[in-house]
Amino acid sequence: MEVTRIVFVGVGGQGNLLASRLVGEACISANVPVVVSEIHGMAQRGGIVESAVVMGGATSPIVSDGEADILIGFEPSETLRALNKCNKNTVVISNIRPLPPFTVAIGQGVYPDMNKGLDLVKHSVATLIAFDGDALAEKAGNSLSLNMVMLGALVGCKATPLKEEWIKKAIENTTKKAFLDSNMQAFDFGVAAARVG
Repeated sequence: MEVTRIVFVGVGGQGNLLASRLVGEACISANVPVVVSEIHGMAQRGGIVESAVVMGGATSPIVSDGEADILIGFEPSETLRALNKCNKNTVVISNIRPLPPFTVAIGQGVYPDMNKGLDLVKHSVATLIAFDGDALAEKAGNSLSLNMVMLGALVGCKATPLKEEWIKKAIENTTKKAFLDSNMQAFDFGVAAARVG
């Protein structure tokens, strides 16, 4: 199987680590070789969170600069920050709703112009799929299900051998019953968003 390197970036509280773990669990269940790594950073304070999933015969979970086949950005400025992981063949899936850091909220920082930022991403990679993932999570009835939306988009873009049923099984195995329906719906919305994008 060809090696596929996926990088997830976001900020603490967006569900990035759970998303990468679910991809790892789905691969294991489907007998697909996989390694997963996590960089928590300041996750509990809304800081940077990065994780990677490497599918195929790789032995290292490290994704070096220019090596990502897929970049999934849960927050648009984090997508821009991680652009160095990409190359001209990378598929980028990005949420477009900003989550400005504390420094911006108190006037000590400036949030980047996201139209210019996403335009830069678009011209640096093979494919950019950008949409308001938070709106889709809210539409599914659970504003915390952004990670499920982004997982759906990962499957929907068809840039990996991941199958919907693999991820849905992993979601079913880890989600509390009260949130299962909304998580599944959020996942389906993500799949549809990637296919339209």
